[in-house]
Amino acid sequence: MDTKFMKSVAQKSKSQKADLRVPAIAGTLFGVFLLVAVFGAIFGDEKINDNILGAWVLGWTLIGTYILFALKVASQWEKAVVLRLGKFHGLKGPGAFWIVPIIDTIPTWIDHRVMVTPFAAQKTLTKDTVPVDVDAVLFWVVWDAEKAALEVENYRAAVDWAAQTALRDIIGRMMLADILVGRSVIDKELQQVIDERTTPWGVTVQSVEIRDIVIPQDLEDTMSRQAQAERERQARVILGESEKQIAESFAEASKAYVENPTALHLRAMNMLFEGLKEKGALVIVPSSAVDTMNLGGISGVVSMAQNNLPKENK
Repeated sequence: MDTKFMKSVAQKSKSQKADLRVPAIAGTLFGVFLLVAVFGAIFGDEKINDNILGAWVLGWTLIGTYILFALKVASQWEKAVVLRLGKFHGLKGPGAFWIVPIIDTIPTWIDHRVMVTPFAAQKTLTKDTVPVDVDAVLFWVVWDAEKAALEVENYRAAVDWAAQTALRDIIGRMMLADILVGRSVIDKELQQVIDERTTPWGVTVQSVEIRDIVIPQDLEDTMSRQAQAERERQARVILGESEKQIAESFAEASKAYVENPTALHLRAMNMLFEGLKEKGALVIVPSSAVDTMNLGGISGVVSMAQNNLPKENK
């Protein structure tokens, strides 16, 4: 741990010294031109002074051009990969830094922010040979700019293709039902597979999210009818269970009525009364019910009571 820390400190110190070389060179050139101009003004004649003035202007032009090409600025989220004579020299930024023109080049700038890459697998066959279209989103970040610049030609395109191939491979190993109900499982497996592929490039995958799964319209209609039939079957099963419970309840009630005929008559009369409460209601009673519930005698008693009421009122 201490050795790595000391190496890191040494590399930073070396990088800082390299950054100070360019302004030091520019300052040295400026001092030389300034001394030449001062000595020329004091000891030279007019013609020599004109030559010195021209050299002074030329020197300032060269210094300005040098600074223009040597001074670079990296944003807060960027790192510049600097190559010196074609070999990796170091990472610069964020902020202002210096390079040696012509000798140093910056082939790429690495973005250290979290990147969002949408990707898809179209018309991919599942394990049960069903074509599906799957859309997903990949969240990733570059943790090692040096590897991202040197280990792969285009790390953005490489991450995109790695995500697509991993998604197609996972879909081909799963059944359609597992894909439709197991999105979280696919997300975790995708993250693990893609991260294993991108880690050597200095890229780590933070998360993967499945956005949409599209299946053929015919299959979707068939699955809808299947779900509807299943719900209807469950409704019929529930209705049958209800009828069974109702029959059991009637069976228990019938036992009480067998032992107590009076209770059965009262229940029948109550049912008849409830039916006659509605205005204009018509109740048809079987002839056997007249003998069973003694409705004939009851009707006669009611009729006699209704005929006697007017006489009493008179």
